Order: sequence, then structure tokens, then C-alpha cells
Amino acid sequence: MLWSVICGAIIFVLGMFIFFKPDLVWKLTEEWKSYRADEPSELYLKVTKISGIFFALFGIVMIVLPFILE
Repeated sequence: MLWSVICGAIIFVLGMFIFFKPDLVWKLTEEWKSYRADEPSELYLKVTKISGIFFALFGIVMIVLPFILE
């Protein structure tokens, strides 16, 4: 149970980071792949924010689920 809560908290924090800093996520993961792109596209920013929301929701589920199943 403790591992689920700890991993859920880490995934939640990662989701919040992805949601609030999609441009930094782009710099860390995608910028090196392109020599022309100076900034991420609007579509990339929107999709990254949506995926950050899903990560955060999954983290919340991982935190709450062990308490529900007891």
C-alpha cells in the first residue's frame, strides 16, 4: 500500500509538472530532434497539457485506490 501511495504521488507531481511546464518538457525531450524548430507548436502544447492532466488523475487514483480496496 505504501508503494502505491508513493508512486502515485510521484506520478501526480510529474503530471502537474507536465501540465504547468509543457515548453520545458519540449526542451528536454523534443528540441534536440529538430534543428529548425525554436519552440513547440500549439498542438504539441495542448496535447502535452492534456497528457499532464491524465498523469495527474492516474496519480490520484493510485493514491486513493488502496484505501478504497481495504
